[in-house]
Amino acid sequence: MPIRLLSSEVSSQIAAGEVVERPASVVKELTENSLDAGAKNISISIADAGRTLIEVADDGHGIPADELELAASRHATSKLIQSDDLFHIRTLGFRGEALASIGSVSHMTITSRVESSPEGAHLRVNGGVSDKVEKVGAPVGTVVRVENLFYNVPARLKFLKTDTTERRAIDSLVTRYALAYPQVRFKIMDGKQVTLQTAGDGDRRAILAALYGVEVAKQMLEVMSSEEGLSLTGFISPVSLTRSNRREITFFINGRWVQEISLNSALLQAYHTLLMVGRYPLTALFLDMAPEDVDVNVHPTKAEVRFRAQDKVFSFVQRSVRKALLAYTPVPSVSPQLWGSRSRDEELPSRQVGIDWSIGHDTELTMDDGPLTMENTRQSVESESPSSAIHGQSSFAGVPLLRLIGQIGATYLVAEGPDGLYLIDQHAAHERVLFEKLMAQHENKSIPSQSLLAPEIVTLPPQSAKILTDQLPFLNHFGFEVEEFGTNTFQVRAMPMLFAGGSPSMALKALVEDFEEDESPLQAEVEARLAARVCKRLAVKAGQALTPEEQRSLLNDLEACQSPRTCPHGRPTMIHLTVDMLERQFGRRGAR
Repeated sequence: MPIRLLSSEVSSQIAAGEVVERPASVVKELTENSLDAGAKNISISIADAGRTLIEVADDGHGIPADELELAASRHATSKLIQSDDLFHIRTLGFRGEALASIGSVSHMTITSRVESSPEGAHLRVNGGVSDKVEKVGAPVGTVVRVENLFYNVPARLKFLKTDTTERRAIDSLVTRYALAYPQVRFKIMDGKQVTLQTAGDGDRRAILAALYGVEVAKQMLEVMSSEEGLSLTGFISPVSLTRSNRREITFFINGRWVQEISLNSALLQAYHTLLMVGRYPLTALFLDMAPEDVDVNVHPTKAEVRFRAQDKVFSFVQRSVRKALLAYTPVPSVSPQLWGSRSRDEELPSRQVGIDWSIGHDTELTMDDGPLTMENTRQSVESESPSSAIHGQSSFAGVPLLRLIGQIGATYLVAEGPDGLYLIDQHAAHERVLFEKLMAQHENKSIPSQSLLAPEIVTLPPQSAKILTDQLPFLNHFGFEVEEFGTNTFQVRAMPMLFAGGSPSMALKALVEDFEEDESPLQAEVEARLAARVCKRLAVKAGQALTPEEQRSLLNDLEACQSPRTCPHGRPTMIHLTVDMLERQFGRRGAR
């Protein structure tokens, strides 16, 4: 094919693809423009997850009428003049591509007025083609209305995620900017529903309370550190408050939200040895430094940066976070109760979880039971998907009858089998027991529910609240009684009897904490996955002392499971040490 110049229409759409990836990209660019304009109030309205409408209104400086058409042109900006300015950028936008890119893939209208003008100006841009500027009445500030996003790029429209995922991306983005700019009032409208509204009084902890609930906001640890031109402020979670993914790790550099691997690594290094594998902190940290020490002109989305002295920044962030953790986190002490200071017959203290441990068992094994003569089972541990239990399928054999010996470290049960010793993880085992009971009740369509004495109120971040709203039918089907109770707030009136005494807030947060993109709450396989999350959160925990009766009942319940060797997430519930292995370790047989 001969070489030819692309038309302006095609080149505009290609360039737009670098800046406008999804509806959240439009919200990001327009919100940053509002912040650069000195806005104190930013209102965002969306419809159909941003596909049909995104409107961002602010009370900033506005755009003069004679510059409005130029503002919608590519590479038109008021934020830098010469190339040297790229090394001293203090604004969020500077490339002059946002409005032109958005206008090339949508029907965009811009209405703006500056304080010195008695009237405003109005401009329409359809697929990159601008109409003439019109005079209109308007308040001081700017309103950008984006309709029918990607109408002329059907391929891009086809590859958007579900409405739930796209809304979540928008909510997550705006909540981050609300934390970074607490002096600005943010408001998000999804149709007629307000999903986020901040006071704009400068109190970041109040915003944390609005996003995650008062209890979470109280637990967050404040970080304030400065050193050689670097300043780090914000909040981090204590080691007792974690998430199963990195989505709640937020970094801003000079007011700009960035996704920088080195900063995440520094943060996690600060938590090293303090968190379990696979758990991540909830953080909102704001790093300020000289603009010439950071390059933000790396990618059109401006989400990636490069540091002049990366090792220095890494070390500073790691030390600052570690210092805050050590300042607020007490050194743990070991209770002497766990090391046998009580008599064998004295009952160990136990945090009751409100579960009838004896359900489904007519007899119990005791320490005086005779020798067991059950056929030995396979020792290999195989993983199983949560959905297999729905159909009663097991990928491996069960376990033989076990004789309880006791509990170690308030975490593991020790039992004797016909061919050796079994170490059982009480948390994983209880997960499996709860999951199989719940799914059995689900199959029989008879999940008994118990009303709470007092309804419990649960507040979630906007993106999680929307997910939970979509899952309310699932919850009601599984014996919960949950209803909306204000903006991002829910009221729990009843729970399944199987979880009686458990925490309703923990159950709800388990459903949305690690919700994956494009999961549909109506799919049977996902029902099992969500049920597994609730069981994981409400199962007995490691470090929770159980009475001998509770230990024995848990062991009996595990023996009755169809897939007792793994928890619903595939983690092993037990380790088997054969008699042959023990004899070789003690030198009773020659090493092999």
